[in-house]
Amino acid sequence: MIKKVLFTILAIAGLAFHSFAQGSDREQLEKEKQQIQAELKQIQGMYDKIKGQTRQSLSQLNMLKKKINLQEQYMANINRELRMIDDDIYLSNLEIYRLQRQVDTLKDQYAKTVVYAYKNRSSYDYVNFIFSATSFNDALRRIAYLKSYRNYREKQVKTILETQELIAKRQQQQIARKNQKNEALQSQVKERTVLAEQRKEKDAVVSKLKSQEKDLQKQIAAKKKRDRDIQNAIAAIIRREIEAAKKAAEAKALEEERKNALAKANNPTATNPTATSAPKTVAKKNESYLNLNAEDVRLNNKFEENKGKIPWPVDNGIPIVHFGPYTIEGTKLRDNNPGVTIATSVGSAVKAVFDGEVAAIHNYGDGAAVVIRHGKYFTSYSNLSSVSVKKGTMVKTGQVLGRAGESMDGASGQIDFMLMIENKNVNPESWLRR
Repeated sequence: MIKKVLFTILAIAGLAFHSFAQGSDREQLEKEKQQIQAELKQIQGMYDKIKGQTRQSLSQLNMLKKKINLQEQYMANINRELRMIDDDIYLSNLEIYRLQRQVDTLKDQYAKTVVYAYKNRSSYDYVNFIFSATSFNDALRRIAYLKSYRNYREKQVKTILETQELIAKRQQQQIARKNQKNEALQSQVKERTVLAEQRKEKDAVVSKLKSQEKDLQKQIAAKKKRDRDIQNAIAAIIRREIEAAKKAAEAKALEEERKNALAKANNPTATNPTATSAPKTVAKKNESYLNLNAEDVRLNNKFEENKGKIPWPVDNGIPIVHFGPYTIEGTKLRDNNPGVTIATSVGSAVKAVFDGEVAAIHNYGDGAAVVIRHGKYFTSYSNLSSVSVKKGTMVKTGQVLGRAGESMDGASGQIDFMLMIENKNVNPESWLRR
């Protein structure tokens, strides 16, 4: 009996925990679904503007690939939802079966009490049972027993009714979950069709882009040159900053040595606390000179603390070419993106992602790039049609630096965003807000 009660308690606790976990997972799934839908709507709006162009573009292919990637994520979300519904239905069936067995046991026990009560229905038997007591206290105990027996029968009826109500409630929930499953299956079929159409459209674009391989090669070469020029400009800035920091550190160290020597000459017998306690302000081995300035250290620490929380440089943008090596599908063209290429609307405000100083403004004919220094971290924002800041000015997070220009193929708006730790390129998406 004890084992049976313990098993029931554990089963109920397990189902309660599962329901709680399912509810939390379901909320997360719904949140992810809404986020994917919002991104799909955003990129669809951008894609619709270039879809009707007679000439296929690299932007069109990149947007289609992004759409397909989001669509696949949406499909995976639906599949996870279906698995959760199936698990919920299975566990609810187990609970209904357990409750039904519990009702059957309760009914069986109640039937036995009814039979017993029927066999002993004479009021004379009850009176005789009480007056056959050996003492007054025994009679009281017998009366209490009869009352508890009657309460037990009433409680049995109440428990049976409550359990039957719970079974009915679970059955209604099963109907609702099965309806949800049917809706999810219909959505799965619909989204699978959409995904197949997107892949078909992408294949058509790839096929046409093959004939434009030379033009694409020119676009890639132009972007590569622009990225290289920006990287060289940042490298030159870093060299200047390091050299200036190094000279300042050396000058400070020399000044400390001069003061120590002067103090020793004035009082050769005294121990100079400055000489023993004040360290030379020089960079240690493998340490950057850009870590010596107090303001740089503050910015470096704040930048590092905000990894994964730094805002995107545009409010409405879709990353279409990610950091690192990539291949243009259907061609032999390959490249290595030093940052992230973001599709956006032409003229969109491009904003600083963190506090810093405008270290350089680089013009390259048909566009411009702004480089901002945040201590030893550098961010660059290129393919700007206009710039609204000046070199040497301090900027705050979210301050507008300029406006996004057209992509090289003229298909949409676009900016290229890079993040460098001194002269080393890193993946900016791992630092930006997810």
